[in-house]
Amino acid sequence: MKKMYLALILFLVFATSAFAKVNINSASADELATLNGIGKAKAEAIVAYRAANGNFASIEDLAKVKGVGGKIIEKIKEEITVSE
Repeated sequence: MKKMYLALILFLVFATSAFAKVNINSASADELATLNGIGKAKAEAIVAYRAANGNFASIEDLAKVKGVGGKIIEKIKEEITVSE
C-alpha cells in the first residue's frame, strides 16, 4: 500500500512539473533548453539578451533574440510565460 501511495505522489509531482510553464524572464539557460526548438546556444542567447536588455514584456519579444524567430515562438508559446 505504501508503494502505491508513493507511486501516486511521484506521478502527481511529475505531472505537475510537466505542465508548468517556463518563465522566460527568470528561467536559467538549462530550463530554457528543455523547450522544443531551443537548444543550449539559443537558451544562452535568451539569457544574455535578458541580462543586457531587461525582462521580456511579452512572449513575442523573444523574436528580438538572434536565432529565435516566429516559427520557434509559435512552437513554444503554450509552454512559456512572462509573468513576474
